[in-house]
Amino acid sequence: MANGDITSSQLCGWLKARHLVLIDTLARTRNMRAAAQQMNLTQPALSKMLRDIETMLGFGLFERLPRSMPPTELGEHVAAYARGVLNDTDKFVAQINKLRRGGHGHLKIGAIFAATFHLLPAAIARVKDQRPLLSVEILEQTSDKLLDMLERKEIDIVIGRFREARHRQLFDFTALGPEPFALVGKARHPLARKRARPIPIAELRDWPWVLYPAGTPIRERMDEAFHDAGVEPPANTVETISMPTFLQLLQSGASIAMLPVPMIQAHLDTGRLRILDSDLKVQPLEYGVIHRKDAPLSATARLFVDALIAQGAERHAHA
Repeated sequence: MANGDITSSQLCGWLKARHLVLIDTLARTRNMRAAAQQMNLTQPALSKMLRDIETMLGFGLFERLPRSMPPTELGEHVAAYARGVLNDTDKFVAQINKLRRGGHGHLKIGAIFAATFHLLPAAIARVKDQRPLLSVEILEQTSDKLLDMLERKEIDIVIGRFREARHRQLFDFTALGPEPFALVGKARHPLARKRARPIPIAELRDWPWVLYPAGTPIRERMDEAFHDAGVEPPANTVETISMPTFLQLLQSGASIAMLPVPMIQAHLDTGRLRILDSDLKVQPLEYGVIHRKDAPLSATARLFVDALIAQGAERHAHA
């Protein structure tokens, strides 16, 4: 194959699962001895297998450096393929075992934090009414990390938003609705007292803030709002993506935060938090359900996507 293009039939004829495991293990460890130990092989046996794979492909997969074996540029592509196939295999085995035990399969869903408070639980309830034995695993993270996992086939569906232009080429996106934000503090925060006019943006900068990390969509919008007003963003800050940490810091001091309304609605209803009337306005962000373009959804995943879309439409109608 070294002197010509590789065909799918040739690849399927000789590439074995253990080859993919070797490529993935070595890409993760970047060390021949560590990879051999994890695969329960001798180093000579692993080295021979790697040479055989590289000979068949016609190019090197890993650099041979004194202390490590990082993937080559082509090796990165092969390692990504190996990881995707192995993730598919893991999901297939888990689903088959679940079905054999009388279940309805397994779904692993990644979601931004705002979606986990109302939209996602309601959609899960809809699907569980039809498939009570379906196993659903929820992973909460920021959109960028979730989309990386979706690209590697580590999760089935994402509820989030695009972070890079290339995501539009890789994934399908169906909008579920806007995510409004509000500036909040604890109920007895000094800024919560009645005022004749909204709090000036310049005054907000003087207070301690709890913020989403730099690079997240809400942080970018908030920084833009400060810059548009000709005011530098706050300097006295704590950064986190943890909702419990947000709440603890807001309740224990004079910190303020800009947070998605769905995440804090219950705390606003009980009076633990108050919306602060200010000139700082952050436009809502739209989020949606995202899945891979190159992998058709399973019947169960399609059922869940439909439930999310229906739930989003109902929320929008009653907003």
